[in-house]
Order: sequence, then structure tokens, then C-alpha cells
Amino acid sequence: MNALRLRALGFAALVVLLLVVFLRVSRPTEPRPTPLHSAFIEVGFSRPSPAGPGSLRGGPDAQLAEAIDGAEQAVDMAIYDLDLWSIRDALLRAQARGVMVRLVIEADNLGVREIGELIAAGVPVVADGWEPLMHDKFTVIDGREVWTGSMNYTVRDAYFNDNNLVRLVSPQVGQAYCEEFEEMFLDDAFGLFSPPGRGTRLNLEDGTALEVYFAPDDHPLERILELVDSAAERVEFLGFALTSAELAEALVGGESRGVSVRGVMEAGQAANLGSQWDALRRAGIDVHLDGNADNMHHKVIVIDGAIVITGSYNFSRSAETQNDENLIVIHDRDVAVAYLEEFERVYALAQP
Repeated sequence: MNALRLRALGFAALVVLLLVVFLRVSRPTEPRPTPLHSAFIEVGFSRPSPAGPGSLRGGPDAQLAEAIDGAEQAVDMAIYDLDLWSIRDALLRAQARGVMVRLVIEADNLGVREIGELIAAGVPVVADGWEPLMHDKFTVIDGREVWTGSMNYTVRDAYFNDNNLVRLVSPQVGQAYCEEFEEMFLDDAFGLFSPPGRGTRLNLEDGTALEVYFAPDDHPLERILELVDSAAERVEFLGFALTSAELAEALVGGESRGVSVRGVMEAGQAANLGSQWDALRRAGIDVHLDGNADNMHHKVIVIDGAIVITGSYNFSRSAETQNDENLIVIHDRDVAVAYLEEFERVYALAQP
């Protein structure tokens, strides 16, 4: 009897073990950000799956929510749209423990339920209230930690669209973003009403050179064209919207002087009025339409595998002259490698 019982128990234990192994192996892989470079820069990507996400957990928003949970004094957030409960809950937790939480939002999205819940909880929210878009995507934590990139704080952007999210730790970067935030939040200065600037160039504590620009204040296109024109070997770009004829001309000019130029554009935007898709194709640029059934939402240019341009700024006239936008330029080869890996992933899925 004892032998039979031991045999039965052993068989049951084997079944449980096999079940655990099966569940671990078959569980869909969650998108995870990629810690990168140093304590001062971290880069993450949304990594959407053609089959859809295994769950709406564990994406780049999880790391941002964790960072908000670590806030001690203030969280200032300027975001075009927000419906991620992870971010909503982190903001509510921060407010509950005495952290000053403030939010600037695009007026068109003021009716989103999660934003309404923040307002109902007493979080002060300012909407832009004019026709051009408040299209910024950034969060400043305790005045020294900035999160930015192409990702809106929405389920679609974090789990279905192609996006990037960057964390920068620097009081100087934090100051630049805090000043931009307060122009909108305190002074109601949006878009063309923002005071003109020339951008900010600085070094992180590890020596990484960084540039910060806001549109339309700082006219980022001038700097983007300088960087593209400076390319000696290669330019890779990912463009959700590319309607800037000046940028298209710079890309074609690079190709004509022997620079390798490759790009992917969002298929749903390529036929829009002003799109440079046809012009780039006619010029022989190696540019493809993306293969994501949702949106390829990146706004990225990588120069010579060493310089990364990214942010909320689409490569369009409205981004340059009307919308509130933010853009960073990172001079770092390790960061560029991460973005080039993302480029190759998107490029491999694109339509030739």
C-alpha cells in the first residue's frame, strides 16, 4: 500500500511539474524596455506582436509607472493622450502620498475616462484650448528625471503601435523640460504663443552630449537638417508622418553624395496630402511602408550610427510651426545601436 501511495504521489508531482513548465514556456513574451548605457539613459520599445499582446502588462508604461512611484516631490506630465491605468494609478498614488502632481493635456482628449478620474481626484489638469495640437510626450519627476519619446500614454501606443520611450536623468535636462511645462501650465503659453528659444545643449553626468528642443519655440527643423546634411556614411529613419519637403530634400541630397539612406514610413500616412513618400521613392531612396497592422508611430532619425533624433516631433510642417512638440538629440553610439536594432526589426517587417 505504501509503495502504491508513493508511486501515485510521484506521478502527481510529475504532472504538476510538467504543467508548470508548459505554462512558463507557452506564456506570451511581454514587451520589455531595454536598460541601456548607464544610470543616466535608459531606452525602451513597445515591441508589438503581430498576434497581439499576451496581456496589457509589462510594456514600457510599467517602468514609467515604477519611476512615478519613486517620486518624492513633483511629477509634471505633458501628454497628448492618456488612457493607461498603470499611469493613472501611479499618479493617484503619488498624489496620495503628498507628491505635487500636475498634468497638461491636449484639449481634444480631455474627455478620456482616465483623465476625468485624475481630475475628480483633485489632480490639476490644464488643456491647451486652441486648434493646433498639444502633442508633447514627456514626464518630469522631481525636476531631475525626464521620460520622453514617441509614446503616448495609451494602451494602443504601449502595446499595439511601434514606439520608443527614453529616460534621461539630469537636473539640467529636467530644468529645460520644467520650464517648458510651466510655460503651458502656469502661463497658458501654447504653440505660437510660446516664447522663442534656441534649444539647449548640455552633457549628462557621464559625458554624453544631449540637445533639447521644443517646437515651435526652437524651430528644431534647422538642427535636424544640419545633422542630416552632416551624415558621412548612413542615415536610417522611421517616420510616422513625413511631410517636410526640406527634410526629404536633405535625405535625397545625402543619397546623391553617397550616403546610404534607408527608411520606413507609416503606411496609413504615406498617401496623405504633403507626404514625401512618392518623392523619396522617385529619388531612389530605400524607403518602405511599415508592416504593423496598427501604427508605426516612431519619429526617429539615426545619423552615422552615432546620433539619435527622437521625441514627439513628427517630420511635418504642423510639428515645426504650430503644435507643441519636444525633441531630443543624443550623441551616443550605444544609444544609436539600440535604435538601429529597432530600425532593423521594423524594416524587416516592412513592405518592400
